[in-house]
Amino acid sequence: MSETQNGERRVSGPRLIALVGPFQSGKTTLLECILTRAGALSRQGSVRDGTSVGDSSAEARAHAASVEANIASVDYLGDRFTFIDCPGSVEFLHEARNVLPLCDAAIVVCETDERKLPALRMILRELEDLGVPRILFLNKIDTATARIRESLAMLQPASRTPLLLRQIPIWQNGIATGFIDLALERAFVYREHAPSVVVDVPAGEIPTEKEARYTMLERLADYDDSLMEELISDIEPPRDQIFDDLTQDLRQGLVAPVLIGSAEAGHGVTRLLKALRHEAPGIAEVRTRLGVADSGAPLAHAIKTIHTAHGGKLTFARVLRGSFNDGGLVRSASGDDRISGLSRLTGLSGSKQAKVEEGDAVAFGRLDHVATGETFGDAKNGVPAPAVAPVPPPQPAHALALAVKDRKDEVRLATALAKLIEEDPSLAFVHDQEAAELKLFGQGEMHLRVALERLAARFGVNVETQKPGVGYRETIRHAVSTRGRHKKQSGGHGQFGDVALDVGPLPRGEGFAFNETVHGGSVPRNFFSAIEEGCRDALVSGPLGFPVVDVAATLTDGSYHSVDSSDMAFRTAARIGMSEALAKANPVLLEPIYAVELTAPSEALSRITAIVSARRGQILGYDARPGWEGWDVLNALMPEAEMGGLIVELRSATAGVGSFTAKFDHLAEIVGKPAEAIIAHHNGAKALAH
Repeated sequence: MSETQNGERRVSGPRLIALVGPFQSGKTTLLECILTRAGALSRQGSVRDGTSVGDSSAEARAHAASVEANIASVDYLGDRFTFIDCPGSVEFLHEARNVLPLCDAAIVVCETDERKLPALRMILRELEDLGVPRILFLNKIDTATARIRESLAMLQPASRTPLLLRQIPIWQNGIATGFIDLALERAFVYREHAPSVVVDVPAGEIPTEKEARYTMLERLADYDDSLMEELISDIEPPRDQIFDDLTQDLRQGLVAPVLIGSAEAGHGVTRLLKALRHEAPGIAEVRTRLGVADSGAPLAHAIKTIHTAHGGKLTFARVLRGSFNDGGLVRSASGDDRISGLSRLTGLSGSKQAKVEEGDAVAFGRLDHVATGETFGDAKNGVPAPAVAPVPPPQPAHALALAVKDRKDEVRLATALAKLIEEDPSLAFVHDQEAAELKLFGQGEMHLRVALERLAARFGVNVETQKPGVGYRETIRHAVSTRGRHKKQSGGHGQFGDVALDVGPLPRGEGFAFNETVHGGSVPRNFFSAIEEGCRDALVSGPLGFPVVDVAATLTDGSYHSVDSSDMAFRTAARIGMSEALAKANPVLLEPIYAVELTAPSEALSRITAIVSARRGQILGYDARPGWEGWDVLNALMPEAEMGGLIVELRSATAGVGSFTAKFDHLAEIVGKPAEAIIAHHNGAKALAH
């Protein structure tokens, strides 16, 4: 710890700070300005021109948006900071979820735009639930038209924690030319891309400053009885006491301070950095939040995995306790690894370190067994480190079926996808044997598009995509009796199997049942299992071309040959008999129906209802979202065939914040022309494949 000028004891160790906020709120530009102001860059780059440290990947440049967390370390006035710029799009929200639990504080970059309030609320809710201290940076103040009180009143509903205005703008001809710091009682005049200049508080602004400062002190007094007594007694509180209260209330999450500025012009950034330097907590508070003891063996937590072209795998991690040396042996739940390099990262470049201490956030080289979200420790401790901040991957919201353009890339595709998923655990892929499809799952259309761009650019694997197939099934409506007979003679032992079957429907969801009522040994018992397998063989593809479900088969009779009968002969006979029975039992197509829970702001409910209805959904009801004022949850049943692209339409109707979860509920009959079209398309595609 070290002493500040106002007497408040501040953290002196390394700090990890997240930059979060709605899409296109200016986070990456603010990071660029911070790096320039701290001396890490000689000139501020531009997101628009593609010259920024953040958003340096080809995918981010192509889409002019953050598509991954960007890391930058800097020293400022002797203090070490690592900033992580998190994407604002809800499709890449998982990047922030891996980062935030390990951060000392977050800067929430926002603006006075009502359209972005739902996204701001989601971000603030995440921080509130995690207990991460947060400072709001009200960006683009140089182009703002609303008065500061109006802006604060608009933003407050997005936060369950009181927003505490720390600065007010100085207006000149409708333009913010500077600000007044209410705690310091000093005025600052903006300078383009340079620290602001301290000036006397303009005489015309003094009444406004006094009123705003008193409002700030009243809020602080809600948590400080002595300050309340001073205000009641009309005693001016010491400045040190005010800063102590500001620091304590921030760290305890009692208030969310609001600072103002412009990342593009570099306004207000120095005061933001100084607020972080003096008031943000450090690694001790993170340990407390995560339930990690202050003493014990060295411990670190993996925040992000990066596969580099030449340096191999990098594991970006926060050291929670103790220290790690380059070349040291570490242990995770998956195995032991030897550290091959330690680096402080700034964009794509790294600064080598021989040793890292607690609080440091650095890249560990070649930790092959450590995955994002895992905790690891010194191998000399003997046991794997327990997980301290597990983040379960989100449920997929969008899917594509992939096929390589060049067959020689099939093996490389699986390896490349595994690396992408190691970097981004919110991706998933499965090989659907039944549909003969490789399916890639993600959080939205853009999320998967970026993943495929990386697949091509970094691994040289180009794929074609299409909508995934739907898990249609078929069943039967009537019970029938049939006989299956297989007889073949080709010299030597022949093949003979003969079975009589009763086949009938089962209640939905029962699957397949096999029974036997054979009397008198017409079919020896040792062939029963082969007959059951033959019946199951026929269920793989029924008369309509789809897997058959909810059917019972009973072996009632048959005959055998003492020499020519075998398991294979009876299995073949059963398959023949079962196939004939299914064709005669009035087969019907079934489509999967999912129970879907959609979450959205209340004002979008009518639009969401229309979307569900247009997709053949059955609305079951809706209710207020628990703990989320102004949000609703809509429950519905929806065919799987109608869920493709649902997340795209949902987000379009909700300013990007709508979401849904889905799980299989039941199979429902589909008849008439829709069924005929599905069957014709399926069988046509099958014929082309062969």
